Amino acid sequence: MALARADGRVERGNQTRQMILGRAVQIASVEGLEGLSLGRLATELGLSKSGVFALFGSKEELQLATVRAAVTVYVDHVLRPARSVPPGLRRVWRLCEAWTAYSRDRVFRGGCFFYAATAEFDSRPGKVHDALAAAQTGWVTFVEQTIDEARAAGELAADTDAGQLAFEIIAFLELANAESVLQNSSLGYEKAARSVLGRLRAAATDPALLPTPRRVPSPLR
Repeated sequence: MALARADGRVERGNQTRQMILGRAVQIASVEGLEGLSLGRLATELGLSKSGVFALFGSKEELQLATVRAAVTVYVDHVLRPARSVPPGLRRVWRLCEAWTAYSRDRVFRGGCFFYAATAEFDSRPGKVHDALAAAQTGWVTFVEQTIDEARAAGELAADTDAGQLAFEIIAFLELANAESVLQNSSLGYEKAARSVLGRLRAAATDPALLPTPRRVPSPLR
C-alpha cells in the first residue's frame, strides 16, 4: 500500500511537471525565457508556489527544463515526420515540409521556439545558453546527416557540400518563420519552399524526385 501511494504521488508530480512545462514553453515562445517565473506559473495554473518551487527549485532550472521540453516537442513535430520517410532526397524535402508546418501552424504560439530563444541568449554565457547551443548543434547535425544520406543514396551530386546546403536550407526556413511572426503573413513560407526546392533541384541527380515549386502570389496592395 505504501508503495502504491508513493507511485501515485510520483505520477501526480510528473503530471504536474508536464502541465507546468506545457505552459512554460508557450509563454517563453512569445515573451522569452526571461518571461518565466515560478510564481507566475503557479498563479496561472492554480498551483501552490511552494509546490512549483519543489519541482524546479530555481528560475534557471525552470528555464533549462523548458528548453528540454521544447526539444521534445521539436523532435515530435519535425524530426519524427522526416524519419518516417526512407533516407534520400524525399526525406530531405519531408524535413523541410515538417519544419514549415511546425512554424506555420504555431506549435509554439510565438513561432519557432528556438529561433526566439537563441536570439535571447546567444550572447549570454551560462547553462541556458549552453543548452540552446547544444539543441541547435543537434538540429544542424540532423539536417547535415539527412543530406549526407541523400548523397550516399546517389540522389544528390557527389560533390554536394552537406554543411553548406544545410546552412542555406535552415536560413531559408528561419527567415520564413521570422517574417511570418513579424508580419503575420504566410507568404514567406512559399518563398522559402521555392528557394529550398531550387537549391535541392540544382544539386539533385534526378530533380523529378522533388515536387515542382509553386508560384508565390504577389501581396495585395
